[in-house]
Amino acid sequence: MPISSTSSAPRVAIIIPVYNHARFLKAVVEKALIVHDCLIVVDDGSTDNVTEVLENLDVRLLRHPTNRGKGKAILTGAREAERLGMTHIVTIDADGQHNPEDFHRFLPLISENPTAIVVGVRSFDHRTPGLSRLGRGFSNFWLRLQTGHRVGDTQSGFRAYPIGLFRYLTLRETGYAFEVEVLVKAAWAGVLLKEVAVGVSYPPAGERVSHFSLFKDNLRLAWLNTWLTMRALVPLPHRRIADHEGSDEISLLHPLRSLTTLLQENMLPRPLAVAGAVGVFLGALPLIACHTLVILGVASFFRLNKVAALSVSQVCMPPLVPALCIETGYFLRHGTFLTEVSVRTLGYQGLERFYEWLLGSLIAGPAMSLIVGSAIYITAHVVRWGMNGRQ
Repeated sequence: MPISSTSSAPRVAIIIPVYNHARFLKAVVEKALIVHDCLIVVDDGSTDNVTEVLENLDVRLLRHPTNRGKGKAILTGAREAERLGMTHIVTIDADGQHNPEDFHRFLPLISENPTAIVVGVRSFDHRTPGLSRLGRGFSNFWLRLQTGHRVGDTQSGFRAYPIGLFRYLTLRETGYAFEVEVLVKAAWAGVLLKEVAVGVSYPPAGERVSHFSLFKDNLRLAWLNTWLTMRALVPLPHRRIADHEGSDEISLLHPLRSLTTLLQENMLPRPLAVAGAVGVFLGALPLIACHTLVILGVASFFRLNKVAALSVSQVCMPPLVPALCIETGYFLRHGTFLTEVSVRTLGYQGLERFYEWLLGSLIAGPAMSLIVGSAIYITAHVVRWGMNGRQ
């Protein structure tokens, strides 16, 4: 297992990536040194007086000759922390928005969950910039869609990471998008995402120093979220850190093993039944030409078995289920069934049939979902009982 819990106490270093934040850096470092004695500052190519600001302060200073991005600065600090024998890092932004005293809130969670990422959820109030609120909401939604995990502040830079995590994740982002990418890929790898409440303090608008580019960084985040969402919709398992020896590989040379691997996601009777029921309900809806994307998206959002949801939805393929829904909708509208099948009823009155399909699917869909979900639940229990009996 690449990152594993140990009986020894975690050894933590605070990492502060800095890029032209000399104005706030000294205060942040001084507060951090009060609560912890292992502090690493990574100067990511700053052009202001970072060295002078840190003079006579007991910190380890690393430098990038040029600006390489916040993600690179965090990885540089993590490598140095690992060299010093640390097991975890806690990152704190250099702009003064975080209170280093909240560092102590991370320690119990690190001890209880040494392989987890702990995210500091900032307490926003009426003084929080509107763009920060909006950005956090969008980012939280995309992570939920891509991983099925709820995290209250995916944009927070106040976090705890197990250092071993970085050796096993393929991380391509180097700037602000790094903090989104690492959460998504860690969740895919089976790493727990924990949260702890932290305070936040924003300087007045004219005094705040931010290097986030509304155009460049948002464009990068948009591209990253597009790619991550597309990958999330593919019903293939991710490499889990706990099983990195290759037991979950998909190969045409081993079809039975590959099929078993595909079905291992949420294989307990209840989530499997829910996945099948959701697949049938969505399959009954008139989502012409986009059933697959919608089913995969919903399954990803709610962490359901994608293969099960997509496979069971095939019972709704035309013509039987659409016809059943149309007949149900027609009966609700007219009190009788549609008996004429012609160019007029299916062609010229196509919009009416589409409306009846939608109306009928809201009745027939849940009914079929209940039946199919119950059948899967019972069958899964019988299969598990049989497997347990043979052991």
